[in-house]
Amino acid sequence: MRVLFSTIGSRGDVQPLVALASYLKTLGHEVTVCAPPDFREWIERLGIAMTPIGPEVRRFAASRPAATQAQNPLTAERRRHMAEATVATQFETLTSAAQGCDVIVAATALQVAARSVAEKMGIPYVFTAYAPVVLPSPHHAPPPLPPLPGQTQPTTTDNRELWTQDAARFNDLFAAAVNARRASLGLAEIGDVRSHMMTDQPWLAADPTLGPWPDPTDCHVFQTGAWILPDERPLSTDLETFLDNRDPPIFFGFGSTRAPEGAGQAMLGAARTLGRRAIVSKGWFDDSPLENERDCMSIGEANLHALFPRVAAVVHHGGAGTTTAAALAGAPQVVIPNHYDQHYWAQRVHTLGIGTAHAAGAPTRDSLANALAQSLRPQVAAHARAVARTVRRDGTKVATERLVALA
Repeated sequence: MRVLFSTIGSRGDVQPLVALASYLKTLGHEVTVCAPPDFREWIERLGIAMTPIGPEVRRFAASRPAATQAQNPLTAERRRHMAEATVATQFETLTSAAQGCDVIVAATALQVAARSVAEKMGIPYVFTAYAPVVLPSPHHAPPPLPPLPGQTQPTTTDNRELWTQDAARFNDLFAAAVNARRASLGLAEIGDVRSHMMTDQPWLAADPTLGPWPDPTDCHVFQTGAWILPDERPLSTDLETFLDNRDPPIFFGFGSTRAPEGAGQAMLGAARTLGRRAIVSKGWFDDSPLENERDCMSIGEANLHALFPRVAAVVHHGGAGTTTAAALAGAPQVVIPNHYDQHYWAQRVHTLGIGTAHAAGAPTRDSLANALAQSLRPQVAAHARAVARTVRRDGTKVATERLVALA
Protein backbone atom coordinates (compact mmCIF):
# COMPACT_ATOMS: atom_id res chain seq x y z
CA MET A 1 0.00 0.00 0.00
CA ARG A 2 1.26 3.49 -0.86
CA VAL A 3 -0.05 6.34 1.29
CA LEU A 4 0.34 10.10 0.86
CA PHE A 5 -0.02 12.15 4.05
CA SER A 6 -0.61 15.88 3.68
CA THR A 7 -0.83 18.80 6.06
CA ILE A 8 -0.06 22.50 6.25
CA GLY A 9 0.86 23.90 9.64
CA SER A 10 3.28 23.80 12.53
CA ARG A 11 5.06 20.88 14.23
CA GLY A 12 1.86 19.97 16.07
CA ASP A 13 0.07 19.52 12.73
CA VAL A 14 2.87 17.51 11.13
CA GLN A 15 4.04 15.18 13.91
CA PRO A 16 0.87 13.03 14.20
CA LEU A 17 0.98 12.31 10.47
CA VAL A 18 4.66 11.44 10.78
CA ALA A 19 3.76 9.09 13.64
CA LEU A 20 1.23 7.21 11.51
CA ALA A 21 3.55 7.23 8.49
CA SER A 22 6.38 5.83 10.61
CA TYR A 23 4.18 3.04 11.95
CA LEU A 24 3.01 2.10 8.46
CA LYS A 25 6.60 2.10 7.23
CA THR A 26 7.60 -0.44 9.89
CA LEU A 27 4.88 -2.73 8.47
CA GLY A 28 6.36 -2.51 4.99
CA HIS A 29 4.02 0.07 3.44
CA GLU A 30 5.30 2.94 1.27
CA VAL A 31 4.66 6.40 2.71
CA THR A 32 5.25 10.00 1.70
CA VAL A 33 4.59 13.05 3.87
CA CYS A 34 3.68 16.32 2.17
CA ALA A 35 4.37 19.15 4.63
CA PRO A 36 5.93 22.63 4.85
CA PRO A 37 9.66 22.73 3.99
CA ASP A 38 10.57 23.51 7.64
CA PHE A 39 10.23 19.80 8.43
CA ARG A 40 12.11 18.23 5.51
CA GLU A 41 15.36 17.48 7.34
CA TRP A 42 13.58 16.01 10.37
CA ILE A 43 11.20 13.81 8.34
CA GLU A 44 13.91 12.52 6.01
CA ARG A 45 16.14 11.78 9.00
CA LEU A 46 13.39 9.37 10.11
CA GLY A 47 13.71 7.57 6.77
CA ILE A 48 10.38 8.86 5.44
CA ALA A 49 9.99 10.30 1.94
CA MET A 50 9.02 13.98 2.10
CA THR A 51 7.55 16.41 -0.42
CA PRO A 52 7.65 20.09 0.62
CA ILE A 53 4.53 22.17 0.07
CA GLY A 54 4.14 25.94 0.27
CA PRO A 55 6.39 28.41 2.08
CA GLU A 56 8.12 27.92 5.42
CA VAL A 57 5.64 28.36 8.26
CA ARG A 58 8.29 29.30 10.82
CA ARG A 59 8.55 32.85 9.53
CA PHE A 60 4.82 33.36 10.07
CA ALA A 61 4.98 31.97 13.60
CA ALA A 62 7.96 34.21 14.32
CA SER A 63 5.93 37.38 13.75
CA ARG A 64 3.96 39.06 16.48
CA PRO A 65 0.40 39.07 15.08
CA ALA A 66 -0.39 42.69 15.94
CA ALA A 67 2.80 44.02 14.40
CA THR A 68 2.38 41.91 11.28
CA GLN A 69 -1.16 43.13 10.71
CA ALA A 70 -0.15 46.74 11.23
CA GLN A 71 2.68 46.47 8.69
CA ASN A 72 0.79 44.36 6.15
CA PRO A 73 -2.95 44.92 6.37
CA LEU A 74 -4.78 41.98 4.77
CA THR A 75 -6.99 43.65 2.21
CA ALA A 76 -9.74 41.71 0.45
CA GLU A 77 -7.73 41.79 -2.80
CA ARG A 78 -4.57 40.51 -1.13
CA ARG A 79 -6.56 37.84 0.66
CA ARG A 80 -8.04 36.66 -2.65
CA HIS A 81 -4.59 36.40 -4.24
CA MET A 82 -3.26 34.49 -1.22
CA ALA A 83 -6.16 32.02 -1.39
CA GLU A 84 -5.62 31.49 -5.12
CA ALA A 85 -1.90 30.90 -4.58
CA THR A 86 -2.61 28.45 -1.74
CA VAL A 87 -5.09 26.47 -3.82
CA ALA A 88 -2.80 26.41 -6.87
CA THR A 89 0.15 25.20 -4.79
CA GLN A 90 -1.88 22.44 -3.18
CA PHE A 91 -3.33 21.14 -6.44
CA GLU A 92 0.03 21.14 -8.22
CA THR A 93 2.08 19.68 -5.36
CA LEU A 94 -0.40 17.00 -4.31
CA THR A 95 -1.15 15.91 -7.87
CA SER A 96 2.53 15.21 -8.39
CA ALA A 97 3.13 13.64 -4.97
CA ALA A 98 0.06 11.35 -5.15
CA GLN A 99 1.07 9.58 -8.36
CA GLY A 100 0.86 5.83 -7.77
CA CYS A 101 -0.66 6.19 -4.29
CA ASP A 102 -3.55 4.10 -3.01
CA VAL A 103 -4.96 6.60 -0.50
CA ILE A 104 -4.51 10.22 0.65
CA VAL A 105 -4.71 11.13 4.34
CA ALA A 106 -5.03 14.86 5.02
CA ALA A 107 -5.02 16.66 8.36
CA THR A 108 -5.85 20.17 9.60
CA ALA A 109 -8.43 22.53 8.18
CA LEU A 110 -6.52 23.97 5.22
CA GLN A 111 -6.51 20.86 3.01
CA VAL A 112 -8.79 22.35 0.38
CA ALA A 113 -7.31 20.48 -2.60
CA ALA A 114 -6.48 16.98 -1.32
CA ARG A 115 -9.93 15.45 -1.78
CA SER A 116 -10.22 16.79 -5.32
CA VAL A 117 -6.85 15.26 -6.20
CA ALA A 118 -7.95 11.92 -4.74
CA GLU A 119 -11.23 12.15 -6.65
CA LYS A 120 -9.43 12.77 -9.94
CA MET A 121 -7.14 9.79 -9.30
CA GLY A 122 -9.98 7.54 -8.17
CA ILE A 123 -8.45 6.69 -4.79
CA PRO A 124 -9.83 6.93 -1.22
CA TYR A 125 -9.37 10.09 0.83
CA VAL A 126 -9.41 10.54 4.62
CA PHE A 127 -9.67 13.81 6.53
CA THR A 128 -8.35 13.80 10.09
CA ALA A 129 -8.81 16.27 12.93
CA TYR A 130 -6.71 16.31 16.10
CA ALA A 131 -9.39 17.83 18.32
CA PRO A 132 -13.17 17.27 18.39
CA VAL A 133 -13.82 21.01 18.26
CA VAL A 134 -12.44 21.17 14.70
CA LEU A 135 -15.32 19.04 13.39
CA PRO A 136 -18.86 20.49 13.06
CA SER A 137 -21.26 19.54 15.83
CA PRO A 138 -24.23 21.20 17.55
CA HIS A 139 -22.53 20.30 20.82
CA HIS A 140 -19.71 22.83 20.43
CA ALA A 141 -18.80 26.01 18.59
CA PRO A 142 -16.05 26.20 15.94
CA PRO A 143 -12.54 27.09 17.12
CA PRO A 144 -12.20 30.88 17.34
CA LEU A 145 -10.56 32.60 14.39
CA PRO A 146 -9.75 36.29 13.79
CA PRO A 147 -12.30 38.03 11.56
CA LEU A 148 -11.53 38.54 7.89
CA PRO A 149 -11.35 42.09 6.49
CA GLY A 150 -14.80 43.65 6.59
CA GLN A 151 -16.11 41.06 9.02
CA THR A 152 -16.87 41.35 12.70
CA GLN A 153 -16.75 38.74 15.43
CA PRO A 154 -19.95 36.63 15.59
CA THR A 155 -22.48 37.82 18.14
CA THR A 156 -24.64 34.69 18.19
CA THR A 157 -24.07 31.88 20.68
CA ASP A 158 -26.03 29.30 18.69
CA ASN A 159 -23.59 26.57 17.66
CA ARG A 160 -25.41 25.66 14.46
CA GLU A 161 -25.38 29.26 13.29
CA LEU A 162 -21.69 29.60 14.19
CA TRP A 163 -20.87 26.54 12.07
CA THR A 164 -22.92 27.99 9.22
CA GLN A 165 -20.86 31.17 9.43
CA ASP A 166 -17.69 29.09 9.56
CA ALA A 167 -18.67 27.31 6.34
CA ALA A 168 -19.36 30.67 4.69
CA ARG A 169 -15.86 31.79 5.67
CA PHE A 170 -14.32 28.80 3.90
CA ASN A 171 -16.40 29.43 0.80
CA ASP A 172 -15.53 33.12 0.80
CA LEU A 173 -11.83 32.28 0.95
CA PHE A 174 -11.51 29.26 -1.30
CA ALA A 175 -14.64 28.30 -3.28
CA ALA A 176 -13.89 30.25 -6.46
CA ALA A 177 -10.28 29.07 -6.68
CA VAL A 178 -11.08 25.44 -5.83
CA ASN A 179 -13.93 25.23 -8.32
CA ALA A 180 -11.81 26.80 -11.06
CA ARG A 181 -9.19 24.09 -10.51
CA ARG A 182 -11.82 21.36 -10.35
CA ALA A 183 -13.29 22.55 -13.63
CA SER A 184 -9.86 22.35 -15.27
CA LEU A 185 -9.68 18.71 -14.14
CA GLY A 186 -13.15 17.89 -15.42
CA LEU A 187 -14.61 17.62 -11.91
CA ALA A 188 -18.02 18.92 -10.86
CA GLU A 189 -18.39 22.13 -8.91
CA ILE A 190 -18.75 21.87 -5.14
CA GLY A 191 -21.03 24.10 -3.09
CA ASP A 192 -19.41 23.80 0.34
CA VAL A 193 -15.61 23.76 0.58
CA ARG A 194 -15.44 22.83 4.26
CA SER A 195 -17.82 19.85 4.16
CA HIS A 196 -16.17 18.62 0.96
CA MET A 197 -12.76 18.80 2.63
CA MET A 198 -13.83 17.20 5.93
CA THR A 199 -16.15 14.59 4.33
CA ASP A 200 -19.17 13.09 6.08
CA GLN A 201 -17.00 10.44 7.78
CA PRO A 202 -13.93 12.22 9.19
CA TRP A 203 -11.39 10.66 11.50
CA LEU A 204 -10.56 12.05 14.94
CA ALA A 205 -6.98 11.39 16.05
CA ALA A 206 -7.49 12.35 19.69
CA ASP A 207 -7.56 10.26 22.84
CA PRO A 208 -11.13 9.32 23.86
CA THR A 209 -10.48 10.29 27.48
CA LEU A 210 -8.78 13.61 26.78
CA GLY A 211 -10.83 14.67 23.75
CA PRO A 212 -13.98 12.54 23.36
CA TRP A 213 -16.39 13.07 20.48
CA PRO A 214 -19.34 14.80 22.21
CA ASP A 215 -22.08 12.59 20.73
CA PRO A 216 -21.45 8.88 21.44
CA THR A 217 -24.41 7.93 19.22
CA ASP A 218 -22.82 9.60 16.18
CA CYS A 219 -21.17 6.84 14.14
CA HIS A 220 -19.99 9.16 11.37
CA VAL A 221 -16.83 10.23 13.22
CA PHE A 222 -14.18 7.50 13.58
CA GLN A 223 -12.06 8.16 16.69
CA THR A 224 -8.73 6.36 16.49
CA GLY A 225 -6.94 7.73 19.53
CA ALA A 226 -3.96 10.09 19.30
CA TRP A 227 -1.15 9.32 16.84
CA ILE A 228 1.96 9.36 19.04
CA LEU A 229 5.46 9.27 17.56
CA PRO A 230 7.78 7.02 19.61
CA ASP A 231 10.88 8.85 20.83
CA GLU A 232 13.85 6.92 22.19
CA ARG A 233 16.30 9.84 22.35
CA PRO A 234 18.10 10.24 25.69
CA LEU A 235 18.01 13.58 27.48
CA SER A 236 21.20 15.62 27.32
CA THR A 237 23.78 15.23 30.06
CA ASP A 238 23.26 18.83 31.19
CA LEU A 239 19.49 18.32 31.41
CA GLU A 240 19.91 15.05 33.31
CA THR A 241 22.21 16.81 35.77
CA PHE A 242 19.74 19.65 36.25
CA LEU A 243 16.85 17.22 36.82
CA ASP A 244 18.82 15.15 39.35
CA ASN A 245 20.12 18.14 41.27
CA ARG A 246 17.05 18.97 43.37
CA ASP A 247 13.26 18.66 43.48
CA PRO A 248 11.41 18.28 40.13
CA PRO A 249 11.28 21.58 38.22
CA ILE A 250 8.41 23.12 36.28
CA PHE A 251 8.51 22.87 32.49
CA PHE A 252 7.51 25.93 30.44
CA GLY A 253 7.09 25.67 26.67
CA PHE A 254 4.99 27.13 23.87
CA GLY A 255 5.76 24.73 21.04
CA SER A 256 6.16 26.32 17.63
CA THR A 257 4.79 29.69 18.69
CA ARG A 258 6.53 32.47 20.56
CA ALA A 259 5.91 32.86 24.25
CA PRO A 260 3.66 35.86 24.99
CA GLU A 261 5.35 39.21 25.59
CA GLY A 262 7.02 39.30 28.98
CA ALA A 263 6.30 35.63 29.61
CA GLY A 264 9.93 34.81 30.35
CA GLN A 265 10.16 36.81 33.53
CA ALA A 266 6.61 35.86 34.49
CA MET A 267 7.50 32.17 34.20
CA LEU A 268 10.67 32.42 36.22
CA GLY A 269 8.99 34.68 38.77
CA ALA A 270 6.07 32.29 39.19
CA ALA A 271 8.39 29.32 39.69
CA ARG A 272 10.44 31.22 42.27
CA THR A 273 7.30 32.37 44.07
CA LEU A 274 6.47 28.70 44.59
CA GLY A 275 10.04 27.73 45.45
CA ARG A 276 10.47 25.76 42.25
CA ARG A 277 13.11 25.61 39.55
CA ALA A 278 12.24 26.08 35.87
CA ILE A 279 13.01 24.43 32.54
CA VAL A 280 12.14 26.74 29.65
CA SER A 281 11.85 25.38 26.11
CA LYS A 282 12.95 27.61 23.25
CA GLY A 283 10.52 25.90 20.89
CA TRP A 284 11.18 26.87 17.28
CA PHE A 285 13.24 29.91 18.10
CA ASP A 286 16.93 30.43 18.73
CA ASP A 287 16.36 33.16 21.28
CA SER A 288 15.45 32.06 24.79
CA PRO A 289 13.20 34.18 26.99
CA LEU A 290 15.62 33.48 29.85
CA GLU A 291 19.32 32.93 30.39
CA ASN A 292 20.45 29.81 32.23
CA GLU A 293 20.70 30.41 35.96
CA ARG A 294 21.14 28.20 38.98
CA ASP A 295 17.40 27.65 39.26
CA CYS A 296 16.53 27.89 35.55
CA MET A 297 17.63 26.01 32.45
CA SER A 298 16.80 26.93 28.85
CA ILE A 299 16.64 23.97 26.43
CA GLY A 300 16.09 23.32 22.74
CA GLU A 301 14.61 20.23 21.13
CA ALA A 302 14.16 17.42 23.67
CA ASN A 303 12.32 14.13 24.13
CA LEU A 304 9.21 15.30 25.97
CA HIS A 305 8.06 11.76 26.65
CA ALA A 306 11.26 11.22 28.65
CA LEU A 307 11.21 14.68 30.24
CA PHE A 308 7.59 15.17 31.33
CA PRO A 309 7.46 12.27 33.84
CA ARG A 310 10.30 13.97 35.71
CA VAL A 311 8.84 17.48 36.11
CA ALA A 312 6.43 18.81 38.72
CA ALA A 313 4.11 20.42 36.17
CA VAL A 314 3.91 21.36 32.49
CA VAL A 315 2.98 24.92 31.49
CA HIS A 316 2.21 25.12 27.77
CA HIS A 317 0.16 26.63 24.95
CA GLY A 318 -2.46 23.91 24.66
CA GLY A 319 -1.42 22.11 21.51
CA ALA A 320 -2.99 18.67 21.10
CA GLY A 321 0.38 16.91 21.11
CA THR A 322 1.75 18.65 24.19
CA THR A 323 -1.51 18.15 26.08
CA THR A 324 -1.44 14.44 25.26
CA ALA A 325 2.25 14.05 26.14
CA ALA A 326 1.76 15.72 29.52
CA ALA A 327 -1.34 13.63 30.21
CA LEU A 328 0.52 10.42 29.32
CA ALA A 329 3.26 11.40 31.77
CA GLY A 330 0.75 12.06 34.55
CA ALA A 331 2.10 15.60 34.93
CA PRO A 332 -0.27 18.37 36.15
CA GLN A 333 -0.77 21.05 33.52
CA VAL A 334 -1.32 24.78 33.18
CA VAL A 335 -2.58 25.71 29.71
CA ILE A 336 -2.25 29.28 28.39
CA PRO A 337 -4.26 29.18 25.13
CA ASN A 338 -4.00 31.77 22.38
CA HIS A 339 -5.76 30.50 19.28
CA TYR A 340 -7.77 27.81 17.52
CA ASP A 341 -8.10 24.46 19.37
CA GLN A 342 -5.84 25.53 22.25
CA HIS A 343 -8.88 26.95 24.06
CA TYR A 344 -10.57 23.55 23.80
CA TRP A 345 -7.60 21.71 25.29
CA ALA A 346 -7.31 24.24 28.11
CA GLN A 347 -10.93 23.62 29.02
CA ARG A 348 -10.52 19.85 28.82
CA VAL A 349 -7.53 19.95 31.18
CA HIS A 350 -9.63 21.96 33.62
CA THR A 351 -12.72 19.75 33.23
CA LEU A 352 -10.74 16.56 33.71
CA GLY A 353 -9.16 17.95 36.86
CA ILE A 354 -5.61 17.34 35.64
CA GLY A 355 -4.59 20.98 35.67
CA THR A 356 -5.64 24.58 35.26
CA ALA A 357 -6.83 26.68 32.33
CA HIS A 358 -5.07 30.04 32.48
CA ALA A 359 -6.68 33.02 30.79
CA ALA A 360 -5.57 33.64 27.20
CA GLY A 361 -2.87 36.21 26.56
CA ALA A 362 0.28 37.14 28.42
CA PRO A 363 0.52 35.77 31.97
CA THR A 364 1.80 37.78 34.89
CA ARG A 365 3.96 36.46 37.68
CA ASP A 366 0.99 36.39 40.04
CA SER A 367 -1.53 34.90 37.58
CA LEU A 368 0.86 32.12 36.65
CA ALA A 369 1.86 31.45 40.25
CA ASN A 370 -1.82 31.16 41.21
CA ALA A 371 -2.55 28.77 38.33
CA LEU A 372 0.47 26.66 39.18
CA ALA A 373 -0.45 26.55 42.84
CA GLN A 374 -3.81 25.08 41.83
CA SER A 375 -2.24 22.48 39.55
CA LEU A 376 0.43 21.47 42.05
CA ARG A 377 -2.05 20.51 44.74
CA PRO A 378 -1.54 16.87 45.77
CA GLN A 379 -5.04 15.83 44.73
CA VAL A 380 -4.56 17.27 41.23
CA ALA A 381 -1.20 15.55 40.82
CA ALA A 382 -2.70 12.25 42.01
CA HIS A 383 -5.63 12.58 39.62
CA ALA A 384 -3.28 13.41 36.72
CA ARG A 385 -1.43 10.16 37.40
CA ALA A 386 -4.72 8.25 37.51
CA VAL A 387 -5.90 9.75 34.19
CA ALA A 388 -2.54 8.86 32.62
CA ARG A 389 -3.38 5.19 33.03
CA THR A 390 -6.50 5.64 30.88
CA VAL A 391 -4.81 7.39 27.93
CA ARG A 392 -4.49 5.04 24.97
CA ARG A 393 -1.23 4.49 23.12
CA ASP A 394 -2.54 2.44 20.19
CA GLY A 395 -3.95 5.20 17.99
CA THR A 396 -1.56 4.53 15.11
CA LYS A 397 -2.39 0.81 15.18
CA VAL A 398 -6.15 1.48 15.13
CA ALA A 399 -5.77 3.97 12.27
CA THR A 400 -3.56 1.59 10.28
CA GLU A 401 -6.06 -1.25 10.46
CA ARG A 402 -8.86 1.00 9.18
CA LEU A 403 -6.62 2.51 6.49
CA VAL A 404 -5.55 -0.87 5.13
CA ALA A 405 -9.19 -1.97 4.96
CA LEU A 406 -10.16 1.26 3.21
CA ALA A 407 -7.39 1.10 0.62
